[in-house]
Amino acid sequence: MDQMMDGGRFPLEAWWWEMPICTRWWTTATVFVSALVQCKIVSPYQLFYSYRAVFQKSQYWRLITTFLFFNSFTIDLLFQVYFMQRYSRLLEESAGRSPAHYSWLLLYATTSLILLSPLVSMPFLGHPLSSTLVYIWSRRNPDTQLSFLGLLVFTAPYLPWVLMGFSLVMHGTIPKDEIMGVVVGHIYYFFNDVYPPLHNGSNPFEPPMWWRRLFEGRPREETVDAINNEIAAAGAELVAPDVR
Repeated sequence: MDQMMDGGRFPLEAWWWEMPICTRWWTTATVFVSALVQCKIVSPYQLFYSYRAVFQKSQYWRLITTFLFFNSFTIDLLFQVYFMQRYSRLLEESAGRSPAHYSWLLLYATTSLILLSPLVSMPFLGHPLSSTLVYIWSRRNPDTQLSFLGLLVFTAPYLPWVLMGFSLVMHGTIPKDEIMGVVVGHIYYFFNDVYPPLHNGSNPFEPPMWWRRLFEGRPREETVDAINNEIAAAGAELVAPDVR
């Protein structure tokens, strides 16, 4: 069929499989939750983060769904999903190691945003999370040239501020969600990219070994050491004198 891509996949399917795993499932979950709201199977009131609902009524799913709902099916949703998955994908691909590192970044960002959300009375946190990723990507790509609406050309580090200005003009209010995302993103960028070279490679935001094992299994070095230890132990048993 003419519509099928190389490898027998339709364009949408190929686009979905080309995304890194964390970005793929975040994008899928976002579209799925919006579809549930559009079909009136669930209500947005069941999705937003509320301390009382989560910790007093045990509605723990809100800790996740607050990052998944942007809007029902509208042009705005399509823009948000495209923008979110684009910069999430670029950031995850640039990590280049394993899902453990990017998922650890997501865990840090989501936890930080939940802790900060009561200060700004913000129930849905998908947009601040997207802003966090945009900020980190923009700082890691200082020489990348971008264009906004084909009118304004600038380098990547100015992207968060251009988006804030656009939001301010469009909505007439201070974009608290984007400011919160920039704060969370800057903390991560500083301790993950700026701090280590100044402190002998020490990285406070490096994922711990137990987290890496969840995604990678036992690291190769650790496995090789274990095998060598077993071989050494077996050899010691063979040469040990028979003491009776």
